[in-house]
Amino acid sequence: MDKRRIVIQGVEGCFHHIAANAYYGEDVEIIPAENFAKLVDLVNDESVCDAGIMAIENSIAGSILQNYGLLQDSGLVVEGEIFLRVKQNLMALPGQKIEDLKEVHSHPMAINQCRAFFRQYPHIRLVEMEDTALSAKNIRDNELHGVGAIAGDLPAKLYDLEILEEAIESIKNNQTRFFLLKRQKDVGVNGGFTKASLYFSTNHEPGSLSYILDCFAKEGINLSKIQSHPIPGENWQYFFHVDLEFKAPMQFKNAMNMISQKVRGMQILGTYNKGIEIR
Repeated sequence: MDKRRIVIQGVEGCFHHIAANAYYGEDVEIIPAENFAKLVDLVNDESVCDAGIMAIENSIAGSILQNYGLLQDSGLVVEGEIFLRVKQNLMALPGQKIEDLKEVHSHPMAINQCRAFFRQYPHIRLVEMEDTALSAKNIRDNELHGVGAIAGDLPAKLYDLEILEEAIESIKNNQTRFFLLKRQKDVGVNGGFTKASLYFSTNHEPGSLSYILDCFAKEGINLSKIQSHPIPGENWQYFFHVDLEFKAPMQFKNAMNMISQKVRGMQILGTYNKGIEIR
């Protein structure tokens, strides 16, 4: 059987790669995309891959707004989600100590998550790079002594680096939520889904949004997320992205019937099972 081909954003070893392994298993072929727009293009090409994985929000940094817009226009379907603990490690070429490092490279978000740790090493210069795993790969590719990287567990293994200190992030329960994406025709039937993601805008009537939210409440649906973002070309008009949690699909179907006269441009991105947390 051929390996499942999964598109990620970033290089091999990044947190997208870790999340892909956690959801699909380690026996997959990873296809890197340099940015999220390219990821969407690759997932839409059935000759390239079977599925893709995309970060959608972080428990500290919040929503990745550009990705909501990309999903709305992509034609792709959310088939699942996964929550990954973001564990940041300090790594370098083997045989070095923290005291030997002059610079540490990583993504700006990772650096910010670890600044408290580096206050005890004022001699180390923190250098921003475009990706955590790429920072680790760059050290190995260029045999950079005196340089460390902040990244997850997998880059140390892939690029033969030594972890000098584990879990140096200040907030230990930081998580990133990922969507698992497929083409519409490749999504199987899930009769027992417990979560849904969708977009809609409201009619221009007082109380329209309040009515919609009340319909969700009447059906016992938990509104676990609501995110507004502008409608291109319509000044000061907004779409709402919502995530809904429920016990049975009928609750969701009833709510959709109830709100149908109050929404415009509604698009269901996916119905799926509530995601697992990976520590």
